[in-house]
Amino acid sequence: MSLTHRPHVEVGLFICNLVALLLLAAALVVRLARVASDRRSGLAGAKLHVRLVMLFSVVAVAPTIVVGVFAGVFFHLGIQIWFSDRVRTALDEAVAASQGYLQEHNNNIRADAIAMANDLGQAGELQYIDPRTLGQVLVDEKNSRSLNEAAIYDPHTNQVVVSAGLLGGLGVAVPPAAATMLARSGDVAILDSPDGQTVSAVIGIGEAPNPALMLVISRPVDSVILEHMHHTQSVVADYNRLDKNRSVLQITFIMIFALVALLVLAAAVLFGLVLANQIARPVGLLILAAERVRGGDLAVRVPEADRDDEVAGLSRAFNRMTDQLSSQRRELMSAYSQINERRRFTEAVLSGVSAGVIGLDADQRVELPNLTASALLETELMDAVGHRLADIVPEFAALLTLAAAQPERAQTAEVQHGALSSRRTLLVRIGPEMRGAVTEGYVVTFDDITELQSAQRKAAWADVARRIAHEIKNPLTPIQLSAERLKRRFLREIASDPDTFSQCVDTIVRQVGDIGRMVDEFSAFARMPQPMIRPEDLSRIVRETLILQKSAHPEIAFITSLPDRGPTIACDRRLIGQALTNLLQNAADGIAMRPRLAAPDAGEPGLDEPAAKIPDGAAGSQFATRPGAPASNAASGNFGTIWLSLEAHGRDIWISVADDGVGLPTEERARLTEPYVTHKPKGTGLGLAIVKKIMEDHGGSIMLDDRGSGTGAVATLILPVKSSDGA
Repeated sequence: MSLTHRPHVEVGLFICNLVALLLLAAALVVRLARVASDRRSGLAGAKLHVRLVMLFSVVAVAPTIVVGVFAGVFFHLGIQIWFSDRVRTALDEAVAASQGYLQEHNNNIRADAIAMANDLGQAGELQYIDPRTLGQVLVDEKNSRSLNEAAIYDPHTNQVVVSAGLLGGLGVAVPPAAATMLARSGDVAILDSPDGQTVSAVIGIGEAPNPALMLVISRPVDSVILEHMHHTQSVVADYNRLDKNRSVLQITFIMIFALVALLVLAAAVLFGLVLANQIARPVGLLILAAERVRGGDLAVRVPEADRDDEVAGLSRAFNRMTDQLSSQRRELMSAYSQINERRRFTEAVLSGVSAGVIGLDADQRVELPNLTASALLETELMDAVGHRLADIVPEFAALLTLAAAQPERAQTAEVQHGALSSRRTLLVRIGPEMRGAVTEGYVVTFDDITELQSAQRKAAWADVARRIAHEIKNPLTPIQLSAERLKRRFLREIASDPDTFSQCVDTIVRQVGDIGRMVDEFSAFARMPQPMIRPEDLSRIVRETLILQKSAHPEIAFITSLPDRGPTIACDRRLIGQALTNLLQNAADGIAMRPRLAAPDAGEPGLDEPAAKIPDGAAGSQFATRPGAPASNAASGNFGTIWLSLEAHGRDIWISVADDGVGLPTEERARLTEPYVTHKPKGTGLGLAIVKKIMEDHGGSIMLDDRGSGTGAVATLILPVKSSDGA
């Protein structure tokens, strides 16, 4: 306890330690600022400085912390001897005993108040009893229970009705309003006097919560016991204050040890900085030199100290290493220059080749593709490096398997690649790279021969068409004229069966006409005229062509989406009309090939009814069934529906013809634009071939696709927008 009377001792120690700590901290800040500056500037060795300082700090501070912890523990145990738990328990029990005495008084007076209220309540309506009689009853109750005072008051007016006690109960005070409110709720309010000499109780007389009158009684408390209780509470308060001072003393003691630990830490950090500077500087020079070597400067050297220690040996070894690296680098750069020249030559050759070339490893994984290969396969092969080619292009899988099974010779085959609407024919050759009997890789080369095959077939069929036109057309006219002359000359002379004779002659004439038209188609395909390019209103060409088709196919509903005028483009009016006529005829033939359904009894909608708007674009899915357009021949009453639209897409004009017919075949779809390839029973296979030739002459193309609603097809003419001079 004596330490609490000498606070200047702790304060003096604290101030001395604080001053020493501030001096060391000032010196330390200067050193740390220099290290931080070196680290921000990227100076080598700064991290080593920090690690050495941390090492010295831990080694120096750890024992100090351990000693401080043990000192704090022993100091705490010494304080515990001064403040025994048995003393605290005894004091707490004394306080509890005194408080129990007061609690007993409170319980007794509560019971008396309840009993008196019950007795008075049995007397009837108290407010109507004579005050003298009521006062006598109250005096008897007070005396029988050894009370100091008793009084009855009105809670509404706070006026005492009757009282009993010393001096006749004169000077009895009405309890506070809070006690009255508590008693009116049916409970008993207990009040202690300000001087602690008496205890009072307030209770309502009558039924809660509105008793007519209130009863207040008081009883004295033993002053000796109260004095002992106050003394006990004073002793406990002093004990608690001393216990609180004990915590302050412990905290002060701990703060002194913490300052000592900080002093040791600061000294260790300063010592570590000085020592780290001597150790880390040569290492920092080596780090800077190594960074310059990493950047390509092999001429860098570090100072070699005269000392015969490990650091000097490390510097000499570093200088020898850089000399050797410099020599080897010159040799490597020379070899790399030769390899780079060969690589650039190889890449230039591959990029200039029109065929696709892919280099594979022994596991047939992609190693080196050229740009043409990616373009032909429509796949970014550079992103697929390291993947098996059979997984990227499944169409090559069979040929790759054959090449792996027979590595002694190259494998060649024609492979179909791409979607049905844009399928290509690729001529693929896979050659193995052998070293002895081991296959080290493969070289896959392929070229798109789709157009070549198409051109060859066109040339062959054009020659056949010319020969057919020359050999067949000449005798057709005499045959037709002879048959007609026979009919005119001998029909009247035949008496046995003139009808049969007439039918046979008509059949000959009709079949000759069909053969003539077929020969005309052959001739038209064999010698397509050169287009006469001039500015034309494309919408007008489409409308004029559509009028003829409406007249030829009145059973088909035509739904159009055409602008009132334009666009005006440079084209051959007759050839564009012929191409559009072929597409409309193909659409009508596709509808005719579909099984015809029974139409409803309702009237057939006219062709002049408002047409449904065709969605933008000409893809198959854009002509799916939609509200406002006939979805089928059964729903509309027509045999079928053809949708025709003309729209601009960027710098191109799209003329799309869609139908709800049988659609396009799945087999050989990519060859539909070749001569004599058709899926119609009576088709010649020249319609789409002529359309494609017309589009090529105009710099455009034709696109075939499904309508997207389960049935039907879409044919789209794509014409580039250009002026009459071809710009």
